[in-house]
Amino acid sequence: MEPAVNREKPRISLSTLVLVSLGVGIVFGFVLNVFFPTIVPLLDTYILAPTGKVFLRLIQFVVIPLVFSSLVLGLTRVRDATLVGRFTLKLMTIYLLTSALGVVLGMSTALIMQPGSSVKSLPFTEMAMIQQNQSILDWLISLIPVNPMEALSTGNLIQTIFSAALVGVGIQLAGDKANSFVSLIESIYEISEKILSVILYIAPLGVFALVSSVIATQGFELVANLLFYVLGLFIATSIMIALYAILLWAIQAKPIHFFRSFAPSLSLGFGTASSNAALPIVLQDAQTYGIRDDIAGFAVPLGTAIKRDGSAILQSFNALFIAQIFHVPITSNLILTIALCALLVSFSTPGVPGSALITMSTVLSTAGLPLEGVAIVAGVDRLTDGYKTVLNIVGNGSTAILLNRWEPHPSEVVEPESTQLEGIVGE
Repeated sequence: MEPAVNREKPRISLSTLVLVSLGVGIVFGFVLNVFFPTIVPLLDTYILAPTGKVFLRLIQFVVIPLVFSSLVLGLTRVRDATLVGRFTLKLMTIYLLTSALGVVLGMSTALIMQPGSSVKSLPFTEMAMIQQNQSILDWLISLIPVNPMEALSTGNLIQTIFSAALVGVGIQLAGDKANSFVSLIESIYEISEKILSVILYIAPLGVFALVSSVIATQGFELVANLLFYVLGLFIATSIMIALYAILLWAIQAKPIHFFRSFAPSLSLGFGTASSNAALPIVLQDAQTYGIRDDIAGFAVPLGTAIKRDGSAILQSFNALFIAQIFHVPITSNLILTIALCALLVSFSTPGVPGSALITMSTVLSTAGLPLEGVAIVAGVDRLTDGYKTVLNIVGNGSTAILLNRWEPHPSEVVEPESTQLEGIVGE
């Protein structure tokens, strides 16, 4: 008699479940919008929207402790304090170059396609009062937290990263006296990861609720009116993603392996339209790909906080789109103003759904364009926001990989010298 073979049923991956729930949510929302429009307000108010908000809040619950602990642990692995400054300098250089490329790509697409020229008699969407953004100088000053506990309690991701960086430097200077604190941070990291694994069980339900809520309430009529606008954003975003794939191929970083490794975070980012919500999964995917722990723990949270290729494309594309709608002359001065402002604003866009609509007012007011243009694109922003988040994650992951290739592993620097010494002693 042959021994019984224990055959485990193949498990469906998180990315597959999220994508399936995404498709089902689109179909469900479309059916509600077309065939049962009368029940949409009640269903969305009491079931769909609350379910989506609960899921996002649960993800946000674990983001701050996971980011803080992972960044502190990543910095403690970097024993040479000068490496932190070198990492930051190289990352910021890459961020500036790639974000500038995103701005150029967004403006070029808008100038070539002329999406604003095809818009006719669009209804203006009622919007909440747009908050006035702080100046770039004030934003730079606000990066430094007054109280690290306040940064953690308020969920300010950039201030949390700054606090973690200072704590990491302090740990290195304290030496062995900080061992107990490092053990506490390691426990926080492990606990946060376990909490995340529990939360991810409801990720398909959360994505389904978020997407079906948008489709059921917005429908596709507004998309039809803004077809060239939506198409232009998709084209510009797709080109940027393709450029990152080419970059990965050029440095022999296996782009196919990259997209397979980051599939869970890309699908979650598309469904939630939140870079912050996808951050914990991006950290896991970076480890799956094979990025060094010290680089992943430093580059991924920093990139999530300030690297927004999707925002760079959106801000520059939207500004020219609105200028075309209101027949504002496209001058070289206007293009330069939009480009500089869109580049700076992209670094201050929060990683939450719809945040680009708020920061868009800064670009429009600086360029002298009508703020009413924000209301025109408000209805379709949520439908394109997910794809922009995918670009943010691709750019963040690619940047971390580029730094991983740029920086030699410490063992690669130390081992040859020790080997030579051992050889001399042996002789």
